[in-house]
Amino acid sequence: MRFRSIGTIVIRYRLIVIHFHFEKSMSKKTIKGFEDLKCWQACRELRLFVAKKIVPALPRDEKYRLGEQILKAARSTTANLAEGYGRFHYKDNAKFCSNSRGSCWEVLDHLITANDENFISADILFEGRKLVNIAVKLINGYMNYLKKAGGNTSIREEPSEYK
Repeated sequence: MRFRSIGTIVIRYRLIVIHFHFEKSMSKKTIKGFEDLKCWQACRELRLFVAKKIVPALPRDEKYRLGEQILKAARSTTANLAEGYGRFHYKDNAKFCSNSRGSCWEVLDHLITANDENFISADILFEGRKLVNIAVKLINGYMNYLKKAGGNTSIREEPSEYK
């Protein structure tokens, strides 16, 4: 009897372990391109927010001053993540992530300026601040991942002779 109960426990344990590993492997989504990165998706939301809510709300003369600057900064958030993703080394990727994070903060500064000059409401500023904070947190998480994976993500190319 005793062996039978131990055997049952072992079988149940193995089933639990197999189920756990199956669930864990199914929950991981493979990243096929930069568009799959959560930080890129958050920066895209920020860019669309700026393009669709902020720039149209600016007075005509500010669309070509502040509007152009804030749109450039917002576009830079996604562009830097995409460019970094295409780099061969994790440190290169991390540098572009850092640039993207800086562009997020630049967008926030422009939003504060727009609010200070009464071009946007405090509610719109709050919404923008929220989007910036989410994007920055996700970029920081991605940078931490890159730092931890650092030794494994380097790609070496064989030197070639130039003729």
